[in-house]
Amino acid sequence: MLITTLQHLIPAPGKSKSCMLKIDMHSHILPRTWPDLNERLGVSGFPCIKHENGRAQIYKDGRFFREVQPNAWDPELRIEEYQRYGVAVQVVCTVPVMFSYRAEPRHALELARYLNDHIAHVCRSYPKNIIGLGTVPLQSPDLAIQEMERCRKELGLAGLQIGSHVNDWNLSDPPLFPFFAAAQDFDIPLLVHPWDMMGSVSMSKYWLPWLVGMPAELSRAICSLIFGGVLERLPRLRVCFSHGGGTFPFTIGRIEQGFKMRPDLVAVDNAINPREYLQRIYVDTITHDPKALRYLLDVMGPNKIMLGTDYPFPLGEQRPGAVIEALELPTEIQQRLYHGAALEWLGLEQADFAS
Repeated sequence: MLITTLQHLIPAPGKSKSCMLKIDMHSHILPRTWPDLNERLGVSGFPCIKHENGRAQIYKDGRFFREVQPNAWDPELRIEEYQRYGVAVQVVCTVPVMFSYRAEPRHALELARYLNDHIAHVCRSYPKNIIGLGTVPLQSPDLAIQEMERCRKELGLAGLQIGSHVNDWNLSDPPLFPFFAAAQDFDIPLLVHPWDMMGSVSMSKYWLPWLVGMPAELSRAICSLIFGGVLERLPRLRVCFSHGGGTFPFTIGRIEQGFKMRPDLVAVDNAINPREYLQRIYVDTITHDPKALRYLLDVMGPNKIMLGTDYPFPLGEQRPGAVIEALELPTEIQQRLYHGAALEWLGLEQADFAS
């Protein structure tokens, strides 16, 4: 079975639980069930879930996509599992397959509203433990802005999760700029998550879309927002890129070299060196390797890096904070990674989560 849970894992021997506030800013949640829009609307492409023989399986276009366990939807189980590792707060967002960017916009909006209502309900029920990020039908920027406003003003969600591209649009494409401008105006942080990975058709074997395409998707998204001038034009926009920023931080030398040597191809919309944006963007710690996290700290500094796990999925960090712990960092840097950067990105205060 691919899906794992934290329940069968135990803290490392001899490790005492820290009283330091820890926020996992990247985890995924689903309702236990949701409407089958394919059947109700007479369309195709929307994911659906089937509960049979004690198993919960997600299908898309009639094909099996993923099996999920109760910790994908049970907030009390999630909180219990996190507490084993001293993690008090989890930032939850939907699973990217639910984005449904290829669907008719009004249909995708219907699913987004259902998911957002569910997340808001969970947040209201567990306000000290769960922070919610909404989802929007980004294939229609107007509808996306409409739902963004509802997420903020009516539902009280802290931010939004979006995909690394939107069908044929990269995040730099002009139709999406009003959405990013509205996110800045509403003071809404964005989490960019890879989805619909590039190369999936040509490298379907060995799980390569997730191993190779997913990190590349994040570099695609970061480069698009930088070279497209979106981050330059919107200096107050707070964007976090999941999975350690993918390949972008680790290939910044090559990206900078291209910017310097072929500005006629690279710097056509923004003349600022891409390396300077390492101080502007946020990333999570999902690197799976202490040496990789050390490199991130060296190249970015600790101010914009924050604990993430991708819970409850197999490519996530199975013991939250294990990579951070392995580096034996000074307390002030640990504080930044465990909660300081996340609170800043979310626009929240530590006192909001005091017992």
